[in-house]
Amino acid sequence: MADKKNKYSENVSGKYFVDRECIACDACVMTAPNHFGMDENDGHAFVKKQPITLEDEDLCREAMQGCPVEAIGNDGELGK
Repeated sequence: MADKKNKYSENVSGKYFVDRECIACDACVMTAPNHFGMDENDGHAFVKKQPITLEDEDLCREAMQGCPVEAIGNDGELGK
């Protein structure tokens, strides 16, 4: 399970985040490309845009559930 205390600083503020367990598999970016990006320097994923619509929320939840190492977390804060 993702740890909020271990999240990457590139994550935008809000409910979803990616922590340092990320293995850069790109699954989240393929699932929700408008919401997840890859750091160009070391390849880890991060949340670049929090969900706004229900469709966005579904995509982010699908990305979180599909993460093979559970590096995506949802801390329940409202998205921005």
